[in-house]
Amino acid sequence: MSDTVQARELELVEGRLVLLAGGTSAAGRSAARTLREAGARVVIVGSDAARLADAALAAPGAATEQCDLTDADAVAALRERVHAVHGRVDGVLHLVGGWRGGGGLAGQSDDDFAFLLRSFEALRLVSRAFDDDLRASPAGRLAIVSSTSVTRPLAGGANYAAVKAASEAWTRAVAQGFAKSARDADRAISAAAVIFRVKSLEGLEDALAAAFVALWDDTADAFNDVVIEVGAGA
Repeated sequence: MSDTVQARELELVEGRLVLLAGGTSAAGRSAARTLREAGARVVIVGSDAARLADAALAAPGAATEQCDLTDADAVAALRERVHAVHGRVDGVLHLVGGWRGGGGLAGQSDDDFAFLLRSFEALRLVSRAFDDDLRASPAGRLAIVSSTSVTRPLAGGANYAAVKAASEAWTRAVAQGFAKSARDADRAISAAAVIFRVKSLEGLEDALAAAFVALWDDTADAFNDVVIEVGAGA
């Protein structure tokens, strides 16, 4: 990365408050570290205290919050705590996820679907809780990690692809809301909702982190309602 590009990136993301929902995974730790190195303020949110402590060690200076992101009351309380301690949020990266599948259509169990649906439920609750923050920010960004399976779902991953498709639809609705809010206020759009797609996230954690930080490299209208594929050589 050239000095000019690096300086521009630091200027745009520096000081932004970014919440990593489900940020105790390898992808979350990479995102937290990359954001901190770029000068952003980071709040890592997860449900497991030990994993949160490990994530904080990987990203010195990042704050942590323990929360069940599938519980509406808990998410509302999280918003109040974040506002009280850190202020309003400028960015959200949704990393609540997981994989269960296999066995063809007959193998798509209700238990697996309920497990996978937690990701969508967390997205709904977190995006609604911080929607006002992102709209009001001069550079609000919401991003999710989806899957290339959405474009070619297989029987053995039908539950997973269906949940990812629902998450993409929700994110696109958020994007439309950002655009409408700006249009109704007769101002330029300042918030963007983005879909990252991967075939598999394993090994691409740093690439995802860099792609997320790069969302502050341009104006919101360049990214709102955009699908970005993250992959080797992308």
